[in-house]
Amino acid sequence: MLCSVEALWSDNPIVKPAIPNLRWWIAGLLFLSTVINYIDRQTLSVLAPHIKREFEWTNSDFALLIISFRVAYAVGQSVCGRLVDRTGIRNGLSFAVLFYSVAAMLTSLATGLRSFCAFRFLLGAGESANWPGATKAVSEWFPRKESGWAVALFDSGSAIGGAVAPFIVYGAYRWFGDWRPVFVLTGSLGLLWIVAFRWLYHAPETHPRLAPEELRYIRQDSVLPAFRGGERPSVRALLGMRQTWGIVISKSLTDPVWFFVTDWFAIYLVSRGFNPEQSLIAFWAPFLAADIGNFAGGGLSSYLISRGWPVLRSRRFVAAISGLGMATLCGAAFLPSLPALVFCFAFSTLAYAAFSTIVLTLPADVYPSGSVATVSGLSGTGAGIGTIGATYLTGLVADRYSFTPVLIVASLVPLLAAAAVLALVREPKTAAPAS
Repeated sequence: MLCSVEALWSDNPIVKPAIPNLRWWIAGLLFLSTVINYIDRQTLSVLAPHIKREFEWTNSDFALLIISFRVAYAVGQSVCGRLVDRTGIRNGLSFAVLFYSVAAMLTSLATGLRSFCAFRFLLGAGESANWPGATKAVSEWFPRKESGWAVALFDSGSAIGGAVAPFIVYGAYRWFGDWRPVFVLTGSLGLLWIVAFRWLYHAPETHPRLAPEELRYIRQDSVLPAFRGGERPSVRALLGMRQTWGIVISKSLTDPVWFFVTDWFAIYLVSRGFNPEQSLIAFWAPFLAADIGNFAGGGLSSYLISRGWPVLRSRRFVAAISGLGMATLCGAAFLPSLPALVFCFAFSTLAYAAFSTIVLTLPADVYPSGSVATVSGLSGTGAGIGTIGATYLTGLVADRYSFTPVLIVASLVPLLAAAAVLALVREPKTAAPAS
């Protein structure tokens, strides 16, 4: 065996030969965590047409399921972000993945709307740690000039997970002939990830397989000069900084657009008269486009930095053009053909993913390592609150009118998000007060 059970859970690893480019192996683990995270949450979305029919749910009923997840996810991101900053990534993410994997498998026991809501709430609470934890890991393992690529890699896991989920879920559904075993199957993936993560992940300064020269490379520009040697700022101090509000506002306005696609796309296709099983290609196209967008956003900002642009100037530029790109979602409300409709969704999600990569990178650009997960969690909570409100309104408007007003609004709010980044996110001149 590669390692004993005790070694997996020990914080004192056994020294072994160095692994070249270890930081990218770490990024790969974060990518896999995000893939599994999205497969677990998308299992319900993919099966929604079948489960809705079985339990005779309306769109408003289904919105309650999404809101149950979002409430826990919104609160959990701030709580988990602060906890990960205090307890460390290795233990924090291990427990979070264990928690939400069990919650995903328990969904197979649901018997109605209330029990589904309860299990989705637990799933959201566990999954909320992924983005704050992964963002913090990038801040510790990558210099600023590479952090855009690293964030793009782990964040692309959401698109990959969303793209492969229909094939895994529908394949399992056909095999079992029932939706319940599907939740057990997809939920068990996280348990396998924990074994690999516990074996490989340690903090850079204590990692037994990190070469000294790679550690020096990582640390060359990983923290802003304004924060070097400073203590961890308090949450109150962080909320007093305009940079924090730029990040929180921009994510709060754009995440509801993404989650509209992930939560409602299959139902939207049905509302337009398309069979979800016959339009699997249409279903994963926005997710594939988002995967491209992650690397386009991270790659473009990193390229601009290599050409001499200041870090935050490059991030703001990509945020501005991405905000404009998301406005194409409006066309999906009026175009009749499936290819044209899917193109609007795909281009919008490509732009969203580029924007998301930038917003996820900003905490590591602006704050010390001990506050990165906290700020990321605060932005996630803001996004969760915005998504809850948007989800409720989506179900209400879709039942009473149609999805058209939803798509129009969803194409306009990203412009405000881009404006928030441009106006509020600047290099800090001094460190925030410590807690």
